Amino acid sequence: MEECGKVGRQKIKLQKKRKRKQVVQNMLLGLLVLFFAAYLGAGAFFCMKGYGTYHRAVQEKSLTERVEEIRSSEDFTAYSELPQFYIDATLAVEDRRFKWHWGIDPIAICRALWTDIKAGSFVEGGSTITQQLAKNMLFTQEKKVERKIAEMIAALKMELTYTKQEIFELYANTAYFGSGHYGIYQASMGYFGKKPSELTDYEAAMLAGVVNAPSAYSPDSHKDLAQQRAQQVLNKMVKYKIITREQAEAIKAAK
Repeated sequence: MEECGKVGRQKIKLQKKRKRKQVVQNMLLGLLVLFFAAYLGAGAFFCMKGYGTYHRAVQEKSLTERVEEIRSSEDFTAYSELPQFYIDATLAVEDRRFKWHWGIDPIAICRALWTDIKAGSFVEGGSTITQQLAKNMLFTQEKKVERKIAEMIAALKMELTYTKQEIFELYANTAYFGSGHYGIYQASMGYFGKKPSELTDYEAAMLAGVVNAPSAYSPDSHKDLAQQRAQQVLNKMVKYKIITREQAEAIKAAK
């Protein structure tokens, strides 16, 4: 009888343990569902705000009107007038999957998100060249979730409307290169006293690197940092097999 009682008590303890475990599992499941619902709700909220930001921007002035304004500028530089080395260098450091994505690069976004989480702040944006163009044309530089979503919506619209060459051309003509220079023509004339088509490979690499942080990499105010950045650009081009290490060294030596 005593043995039976002992077995009974063990069964009761086991049942209580299972119940507690089940309660904990249910609580965790409930929290997970609530978190997921909150995540979806926040996503929907910011998507709506992002679309509203995009809609207001194009209502104020359409994409077509903005593009025509850029193209009508006396400083406008056509794609055919851009050095191929500048194009290759820019794609290497800014958006190496530019030719294949549809305005948004999920790989770059995930990498940037992980970097931002580790840093605890907005360190990297993961923006494609198309997104950067959208930001330059339509929005402020303010780092907000809804602005980022609006930028993505605009980028998708641009990819459906314009060719890759047209997008890159518009990007080169709207990017800020520091020292008050907007667009590749102003930067080329301002820093080197020559048209974009006359840039050397080293000068093209330097300009490709400036837009990442115009205030820090301006050749006028931070020549040493500009040169370091140009070397980083050349290294990226070697990494992605656009040029060889020997070519990179020759370009640096000929600067």
